[in-house]
Amino acid sequence: MDLYREEILEHWQNPSNFGKFDDADLVINQVNPLCGDKVTFFFKFSQKHLRGGVRASSREHLGGDLSDVMIDDVSFTGSGCAISVASSSMLSEYMKGKKVSSLSKLTGDKVLGLIGGPVTPARLKCAFLPLEVIRKLKDNI
Repeated sequence: MDLYREEILEHWQNPSNFGKFDDADLVINQVNPLCGDKVTFFFKFSQKHLRGGVRASSREHLGGDLSDVMIDDVSFTGSGCAISVASSSMLSEYMKGKKVSSLSKLTGDKVLGLIGGPVTPARLKCAFLPLEVIRKLKDNI
């Protein structure tokens, strides 16, 4: 198993959706306490799901049924190893246009498939860092 496969290196060196939205509907931070990797995800949801048509702050909940809330755009910032940055990059691409309800069913196996296969057990937390963000989504909407 080649830990730093070509695709992982490409997403680490040139991550997709890297940067922040000043007008994000929701911001979620996640840290890997084992190694210090950290990511912050910025989400924009379909306008029709925002309470009163006004963007919500990160402390307010969005209106509407969770099953209907769709991610229009997502970006992230952070620092960490190649695995955590690449996983964040690949998952940010995967999340766009998806309903939060479908993302809440995302498994670790699916994440590993997106990043191109298994990683060593010591690197699972790195690969799953953005998955932890996705798991927090439903609690913040």
